[in-house]
Amino acid sequence: MAVAVYRAPGEVAVEQRPVPAPGPGQVLVEVGHCGICGSDIHLMLEGWGKPGLVGGHEFTGTIAALGDGVEGWSVGEDVVAGSSPRCGACRRCREGKPSQCERRNGSIDAHLDDGAFARYVVVNALSLLRLPEGLPARDAALAEPLAVALHGITRSGLSEGDTAMVFGAGPIGALTIVALVARGIPVTVVEPGESRRQLALALGATEAIAPDALETYPPWEPERLSPRAVDVVLECSGKKAAMEAGFHQLRRGGRLVFVGAGIEAPSFDPNRLLLNELEICGSFVYDAGGFEAALALLSSGAVPVSLLIDGDDIGLDGISGALKDLATGRIAGKVMVVPR
Repeated sequence: MAVAVYRAPGEVAVEQRPVPAPGPGQVLVEVGHCGICGSDIHLMLEGWGKPGLVGGHEFTGTIAALGDGVEGWSVGEDVVAGSSPRCGACRRCREGKPSQCERRNGSIDAHLDDGAFARYVVVNALSLLRLPEGLPARDAALAEPLAVALHGITRSGLSEGDTAMVFGAGPIGALTIVALVARGIPVTVVEPGESRRQLALALGATEAIAPDALETYPPWEPERLSPRAVDVVLECSGKKAAMEAGFHQLRRGGRLVFVGAGIEAPSFDPNRLLLNELEICGSFVYDAGGFEAALALLSSGAVPVSLLIDGDDIGLDGISGALKDLATGRIAGKVMVVPR
């Protein structure tokens, strides 16, 4: 089968590998659509990954074979990739916080032996969900990033009457905007790229501005508030400057949520944090039931999929170019890889 393999930063080559056989409790899925994620950009363009890596985890497909002991599934069923199974027994799992399972290994989900930038992929059967009736498989491939966006909103503690600001209108930021608009939350978007600012407005953002339109304040003015101050800032870019600027856009008692991963560490004025009783928190992967909620929202018709997914799907040999176009903002929407 054809597989897209990471070799060096920005270099992804198509190789031929044997089709894997599913082991006990596993399912072989023929990949239909797989979205390119921000983490794929980190791993394969920015060099976070190890050579030989096969990326891709936002996918839909069709069951091609079942491993021993798999029940409740049949060959030919259309499926959506879900989250890794959690232990279900630790304190955090019992609290309904599976993203913080105390028996979790590593910082990524582990339901795949290899990524889905391939014709076939082996998946833990417990991580699969059925494709909802009437929902196109291409649209359903947005379930994973939408589940990430929904978890960020959960972590924000947003409630009716609150206002929000989203930094970064890439795929996660755009889906966060969609989910906020669906809840009636007014949202300001901060994004350096003109095409993505226009996308944010088309998705229903109240305002979309460039980062240089924001005010930030020196340490000797810890109680001075931004004229655009909001209750919640959702930082989806992973950029140091965005994290720091977002901190200055909070009302008293506001919360800054890190949704996007980054490698540069930000710094914050502790007196602004203290005097205004601000909160900073992280958001990792999904709510319990996050994929089901994402699929329900996608099925509801409230998600403008045509605006969110780039009109041109690509094959495995187009991944290198798409990574660069996404990183520079030349492509504003989600790019779907079709391995076949």
